Amino acid sequence: MPAAPAPDLERRELRARVLDLVANGDLAALEAFLPDLHPSDVGDVLASLDEDQRVALIKVLPLELASEALAEMDDHEERGDILAALAPAQGAELLQELEDDDAADLIAELEPAEQKLIFDQLPADEAGEIRDLLLFAEESAGSLMTASLVAIRADISAEEAILEVRRQGREVEDFYSVFVVDQDHVLLGTVSLDVLIVAEPQERVAALVRPPDATVLPEVDQEEVGRLMSRYNMVNIAVVDPAGVLRGRITFDDVIDVIEAEQTEDLLLMAGISSEEEIRSDWRDAVRARLPWLAINLLTAFMAASVVLVFGRIIESLWFIAAIMPIIAGMGGNSGTQSLAVTVRRLALSRGSLERRIDVVGKEALVGLVNGFALGLLTFGVTWIAVMVLPDISPRLPWVVLFALWGNIVVGASMGALIPTMLHRMGIDPAIASSVFLTTFTDMIGFMLLLGLASALLV
Repeated sequence: MPAAPAPDLERRELRARVLDLVANGDLAALEAFLPDLHPSDVGDVLASLDEDQRVALIKVLPLELASEALAEMDDHEERGDILAALAPAQGAELLQELEDDDAADLIAELEPAEQKLIFDQLPADEAGEIRDLLLFAEESAGSLMTASLVAIRADISAEEAILEVRRQGREVEDFYSVFVVDQDHVLLGTVSLDVLIVAEPQERVAALVRPPDATVLPEVDQEEVGRLMSRYNMVNIAVVDPAGVLRGRITFDDVIDVIEAEQTEDLLLMAGISSEEEIRSDWRDAVRARLPWLAINLLTAFMAASVVLVFGRIIESLWFIAAIMPIIAGMGGNSGTQSLAVTVRRLALSRGSLERRIDVVGKEALVGLVNGFALGLLTFGVTWIAVMVLPDISPRLPWVVLFALWGNIVVGASMGALIPTMLHRMGIDPAIASSVFLTTFTDMIGFMLLLGLASALLV
């Protein structure tokens, strides 16, 4: 059994100790020291080493610890390079220690020629199971599932079922429930171990089975899998084909990784950063990922600036308007960003109809109406003080600022809900493009309201 994960301070000390042993080339001490570490801690150590050190360290680790440490590493930490650097036979031994879904994730990072070398070293049945998982699309339920599970027939007795669970359980890691199938392996439901144990020995499993709260097809997106498991508090979920035949299961530990990855992706996209940029990528990767989005933002900024050009004479005659413009545009943008964040999150969690989602726009518009009025009154007061202090400023200016700010906050809140809702309706990820459109829209409307009202009331 692997050691428990170390606390943060202890983990840093352990990592420093390992790095010191690697730097000194003391592989014998490493071999004696590392089995006391949890696989996730060893994975962190591997990620901090260069390629030659990683390979050297993997070779001295116990087989089970080495395989689990590789599986614990993140996808972007070049764990496939470590596997490729090993002899095919050693790589095959590592994969045999893993569940088939983890093995498939790991070997998927290799080139086809490298995969073939390792597959040739695996038993035919294990190689076949891993190849089957590789056929499923990335980020689908099929790519997450494992075929390793405990399944019993509904027509056997509770006594026979316990014996069957004991037999299958020796080959299955961390099973949390027992799946019940018919003679054609169609899923009927699940039965918990405690129910089996306390049942009368001759009672049929069919009388004990509980229908599944949810199942998924192999093609379902992994984000939907995470949402279902979270909604129904499931520790694992069955994967079935269209005929209902049990194909595998997805466990909560894999879904936790999915949720973390999806939230990270959405956060980066909301900031206008491509999901292709990894957190630990170098500056060249960051430039390639971010430059296109910045270029798009630059073009939309020119669109907003064009409004200023139209009202150029107003700004020349009313110099103080230039100081107010960024306030109006910025407050509208902030209001829209708040609405955008709430709406994107709601879209990710909601299964409601389009009409119910459109209702969100009305709610956000009402929020903007109230917030805009309150902030407009506050700004009215500040601007009125400026009118009293500064010469040559029209007493109508506070009213211009009030209505421009109020209107742009309402627009920002409304568009922050409407834009992602419409993009979602068109099949476009709202986290990708919403912020670009929203910023341009609130800048343009803010400038138009302020300068238009100023030209009508102050000139």
